[in-house]
Amino acid sequence: MLLRLAYLAVTNAFAMLRLLPMSDRDKEVEILALRHQIAVLERQTRQRQAPVRPERSGVPGGAATPASAGRAA
Repeated sequence: MLLRLAYLAVTNAFAMLRLLPMSDRDKEVEILALRHQIAVLERQTRQRQAPVRPERSGVPGGAATPASAGRAA
């Protein structure tokens, strides 16, 4: 756990050092490119998601139907 924290601290420090010499325009271009990548990935994941059918919902048949009102708990 401590090694992982140290790794994250070092990688974030290098990422910040990489951004220091960049101009604001370069940073804006990088942000736009990253937003585009996110939009493309969201479209791809939306296309791959299949609709959930009741028989594939993962809920057993008895648990999917509501309990009758006259039944004692």
